[in-house]
Amino acid sequence: MDYVSALVPPIVMAVLFIGVIRVIVKTQGGANKAKEDAAVDAALARTEAARQAGPGRSEG
Repeated sequence: MDYVSALVPPIVMAVLFIGVIRVIVKTQGGANKAKEDAAVDAALARTEAARQAGPGRSEG
């Protein structure tokens, strides 16, 4: 019965890993994709604007 106790942890980890991958794949796209893309684009635009108007540059 030692082989059973030796195989259980890898099997459990494999099942959990497959479950995580399935959740990631299922949540890609869908109804919220446009909203998520817009949020990322807005964050990138804010970062770029902050970097361009950062210290050391004079405005005016």
